[in-house]
Amino acid sequence: MVTTVTSGIQVSVEVTYQAEFSSPHQHHFVFTYKVTIENKSNQTVQLMSRRWEISDAAEIKKIVEGDGVVGQQPVLEPGESHSYVSGCNLKSGLGKMKGVYFMEKLIDGSKFEVVIPEFQMIANYFYN
Repeated sequence: MVTTVTSGIQVSVEVTYQAEFSSPHQHHFVFTYKVTIENKSNQTVQLMSRRWEISDAAEIKKIVEGDGVVGQQPVLEPGESHSYVSGCNLKSGLGKMKGVYFMEKLIDGSKFEVVIPEFQMIANYFYN
């Protein structure tokens, strides 16, 4: 698990290789990642959108942007957390992801960015 804190918002990511859904001989590797966002600040915040950079050893870097996370734009009161699980398909068994959440403070509408820490995606396949 990797964790970072930006402006009082803690982001932790845990990645899992999904061997049962992958086909290494067809260059198809599936990973899931669980993200936990915890508001350690004294402000109520809302996650508005995100931007991911996905690097695959077999391809050039991809940028993925969009509103919210898995269809939600969670509001986090101080001390609250939000977790979700998403996934990523790679053409190789080796890659990494990092990104940023675009957040808003509900008290005044000010916007700020929260770093999503870089994490590695390594297929267990390489260790067998």
